[in-house]
Amino acid sequence: MLKEAVFKQITDIFGGRLVVKDSDLEDYSHDEYPLPDMRSKPDCVVLPENAQQISRLLKLANKEGFAVIPRGGGTGLCGGCVALGSGKRGSVVLSLEKMNKVLELDYKNYFAVAQAGVRLMDFYKEVEEKGFFFPPHPGDETAMLGGVIATNAGGSRTVKYGVVRNFIKGLEVVLPNGEIIQLGGKILKNSTGYSLMHLMIGSEGTLGVITKAYIHLLPPPGAEITLIAQFDRLEEAIQTVPDILGAKIVPMAVEFLERDVVNAAENFLGKSWPCKGGNAYLMVILDGSTEDEVLSRAEAIGEICLKNKSSDVFIASQKNKQKEILEFRSQLYETMKRYMIDVLDIVVPPSEIPAHIKEVHSISARYRIWLPTFGHASDGNVHTHIMKAKFVSGRWEEMPNDEWQSKYPLVKKELHNDAKNRGGMISGEHGIGFIKKQYLSMSVGAAQLEVFRSIKKALDPSNILNPGKII
Repeated sequence: MLKEAVFKQITDIFGGRLVVKDSDLEDYSHDEYPLPDMRSKPDCVVLPENAQQISRLLKLANKEGFAVIPRGGGTGLCGGCVALGSGKRGSVVLSLEKMNKVLELDYKNYFAVAQAGVRLMDFYKEVEEKGFFFPPHPGDETAMLGGVIATNAGGSRTVKYGVVRNFIKGLEVVLPNGEIIQLGGKILKNSTGYSLMHLMIGSEGTLGVITKAYIHLLPPPGAEITLIAQFDRLEEAIQTVPDILGAKIVPMAVEFLERDVVNAAENFLGKSWPCKGGNAYLMVILDGSTEDEVLSRAEAIGEICLKNKSSDVFIASQKNKQKEILEFRSQLYETMKRYMIDVLDIVVPPSEIPAHIKEVHSISARYRIWLPTFGHASDGNVHTHIMKAKFVSGRWEEMPNDEWQSKYPLVKKELHNDAKNRGGMISGEHGIGFIKKQYLSMSVGAAQLEVFRSIKKALDPSNILNPGKII
């Protein structure tokens, strides 16, 4: 708990921009991780307006020893922005929600300068209205820029455009000791010393508080088309992807999913998936300069899918139909959230996806637990959902609590082990946070973990910034 004298100093820094009411603190006690045991209320939440206030807070935290937990939109799935691991020394959640302005759109250099609390949905709208294009598209558009940078978020468009890291060229960061530093800027190349900016990207709020970003933008594509190919088996669908890339076609996105997930989503949403047959699907999004160019590529991909045993190919050239498909895909998590134990974020070499999915099915059968799996077929990022119920014949059939509780850690360990054996990692885009840190050594080994600890100790010797996360 915070001492009364410390709380008064925090109040002096932030004035009325504090959250202290117990019922209001509940909103900041969790992220989107589905189980309720990963919740923790902070002593208070502060809502800074500028980096200087954050600097003062961190200097006070170093002096008094309380923990500070940076928070964006709270859309994470690993407990990374929750006051877990703070012990009994007191904790303050630092919410960036009021620092929510796009400060500049630079037409000469194709850059946006934006504060960390800008929500993705607002950022997309503002840059697109002004004729720019920001390619990364993590799943939840209520996420904030600071959060997606702090986790190096990816999304479905990675195969063509890369992850968030590829578009961040500068950051304003408040270090754990309260110093405010400027890293990079409106520059596309930088070999000036160690890349501290890239150290901060993906550091999950453990090494500094990101307050402002310099984001490189692109001209918007002239046309887009969404294509769905249906297959009898998921392995056939995924094995088609190398042939697509081998034809020198680089889609914006390639997603895979199975019929059982589609059935559950249709029931939940009251909407229909465009394809009525098949047990597995590839959803391919193409962009290009002209409609003719994109349509030609879509037809070529359709031919490749048919040669690889696709039973039908649906092409959505109209924007409203494309939007419906994307909205359907984006609601898959919400479809299963109520009955979900965990959602994994495994990444393997793309060629290993079919074998990994085969093992997912094997584990599912052995433990008699539903493991619906979908993800990014072209970049190897696989999202397996560990469920405590199964959607069967139009309704959910739940498992007894003691049954899923005993199976959950065993299933999770087997899935991570399989990824490791295939040259994969435990996280492709969600990060480590609090939930996954026990598995981190499976991916990085003792030597890298020791480097991680040394970096953390060098920048945050008092361990006041988001303690207990990652390591």
